[in-house]
Amino acid sequence: MSKFTAAVVQAAPVLFDLEKTLEKTAGLVADAAAKGARLILFPEAYVSAYPRGLSFGTVVGSRSDEGRDTWLRYWQSSVEVPGPATERLGAMAKAANAFLVVGVNEKDMVSGSMYCSMLYFGPDGKYLGKHRKIKPTAQERVIWAEENGSALSSFDTVLGKLGGLICWENYMPEARLAMYKKGVQMYLAPTADSRDNWQHTMKHIALEGRCYVLGCNQYVTKDMYPTDLPGLEDLANQPEVMSRGGSVIVSPLGEVLAGPLWGGEGILTAELDLDLVAKSKLDFDVIGHYARPDIFSFSAKGQPETVKVGE
Repeated sequence: MSKFTAAVVQAAPVLFDLEKTLEKTAGLVADAAAKGARLILFPEAYVSAYPRGLSFGTVVGSRSDEGRDTWLRYWQSSVEVPGPATERLGAMAKAANAFLVVGVNEKDMVSGSMYCSMLYFGPDGKYLGKHRKIKPTAQERVIWAEENGSALSSFDTVLGKLGGLICWENYMPEARLAMYKKGVQMYLAPTADSRDNWQHTMKHIALEGRCYVLGCNQYVTKDMYPTDLPGLEDLANQPEVMSRGGSVIVSPLGEVLAGPLWGGEGILTAELDLDLVAKSKLDFDVIGHYARPDIFSFSAKGQPETVKVGE
C-alpha cells in the first residue's frame, strides 16, 4: 500500500475521568475513520490527562497529603495494560479498520509506578505493543518512571514501518537514531509542547530521518480541569489556555502537509505516499549512504526487534 490517509487528533480528554475520556475517544476515532484515515494518532498522555500546572504537593524534601490525593485521582484515571481500557481501544481500532496509536498514562499494577506510554492497536483490534517514555522531563519525573531500551518499539505493518518517541525524547539524538535504524517510515511524535519552536523539531526530524512525521498535541483550557480536583489551587497563576495545540503532519522532505493547528480541537489528515520516502533518500539517508560507520558506532541496549504485523 503506497498511499493512504493518516490522521492526527488534536483534542483534550475529559481530564482525570477514564470512562468519559474513552467515550470521547470512540467518537473521535469514528470521526477520523470517516475521513478515510488508516492510521490515527492521539496526543501524549491523552488517557486521561497531561497534568500541566500541578505540583502533586512536591518540593525538594517533602510531599503533602493533598498531593497524594491528587496522585490517587491521577492513578485512578490511568490505564492498566492490558486491561479493560485497552480492550475498548482495540475495539475502536477494529470498528475504524485503522491502526490506532494513543498516548496513555500507564499504571503498573505490580510496582505501583506510572509510565507515559504510547499504545499501538491494529485494524483487527489487536493490541500490538507499546512505547514507554525513556526519559520524563523535569517535574514529570515525579509522576512518571523511566523505561529501558525495551521501550524503543517499532512495527512493520501493511502501511509501512511505524515507530516514534514522546515529546522531548525527540530531542535525544541517540533515541531518534534508534528509530531511524529500524527503518521507520511513519515517525509518531505525540507531545505536550505547544511552543512555536516545536514545529522546527518536527521538520528537522522529517528531514533527518527522511520519514513522515506526525506531531500530535492536546488543546486544553484551564476550565477543563475538574473543580473538585485536589491541588487545583496550583493553577491560579496559569493562563486560561493551558495548551494551544500545534499538531502537524510533515513530509520526508520537510514540507508541512497539514497544520499546524492552533487554538482549538480538530482532526488533521494528509495522504502519505511511501514512494516519497524512497525518493527522499536520493540525496540523504541517515542510516545508509550518508552514514559513516567507519567513524561512528551505535547500539541501543535492549531495543527489541521490529514487530511484524499483518493486515
